[in-house]
Amino acid sequence: MATLLHKLPEVRGTYRENADLSKINWFNVGGHAEVMFRPEDTEDLVYFLKNKPAGVPVTVLGVGSNLLVRDGGIDGVVIRLGRGFTQTAQAGDKVHCGAGALSFNVANAVASFGLAGLEFLVGIPGTIGGALAMNAGAYGGDVSSVLESAVAVDEAGNIHNLSPKDIGYVYRGNTLPEGMVFVSCVLNGQPGNSDEIKARLAEISRMREESQPIRSKTSGSTFKNPTGLKAWQLIDEAGCRGLKIGDAQVSEKHCNFFLNTGHATSDDIEKLGEEVRRRVKEKSGVELVWEVKIIGKKSERRVLEC
Repeated sequence: MATLLHKLPEVRGTYRENADLSKINWFNVGGHAEVMFRPEDTEDLVYFLKNKPAGVPVTVLGVGSNLLVRDGGIDGVVIRLGRGFTQTAQAGDKVHCGAGALSFNVANAVASFGLAGLEFLVGIPGTIGGALAMNAGAYGGDVSSVLESAVAVDEAGNIHNLSPKDIGYVYRGNTLPEGMVFVSCVLNGQPGNSDEIKARLAEISRMREESQPIRSKTSGSTFKNPTGLKAWQLIDEAGCRGLKIGDAQVSEKHCNFFLNTGHATSDDIEKLGEEVRRRVKEKSGVELVWEVKIIGKKSERRVLEC
């Protein structure tokens, strides 16, 4: 019987069946991808999307920094942008970035260009593509405020040149149709002093390390901040600091970060999140919204009867 792999178009990039997704997300949890596709470049991605069989689901992953992959894995094709999407180049006061570039690397490259205004990127885990999709922000800046334009490919393989208005940014999200894959962007910088910019990068990195459990198996912020409130404070006030389910734990260092302290499953982390949401709702009346993106199928575990 032919597998999905044998039904996919011939590409210049690479396919891999039954790819272990726990190896490529920061929680180190989750199941397998039916097929993982790493396109060589934008043209290769476009060709794949135009020629894949109808009805085959497609999921796009970055480096999994703000992601919870369920233990049952992901059906269809998981696309992960690789080296062909990591370029960073200066053009005057503008910076051209591939969506696969790490935000940390872009921030340091921009500093070497002598451009200011993008230092906040050093405090955002993950890729530029993920930052574009979720309007990532930290330390006084966000993507929508510095974005000149972006290029995305839709599910049918059509290329779109987008302005921030076209993307329709909202807090930690956008209003584009589902299935759009960001491949590159242009960011606006401003002339600055390289030494001062590098000092600001160092300051942000220091503050982040002091306040967040960045050396643990974790992700970015678990829940969005409600308007005018701080999610971590609501979680703390609800008595959830250090709360555990299995090896999943609410960080004692920063309550809006969850940890995999050993061998947590995705289900452990999701259950912990729902318990935190329940307790916060009960305590404050506020309903927290997940900022971590949860994808995939729950594991179908059979209980054996004796």
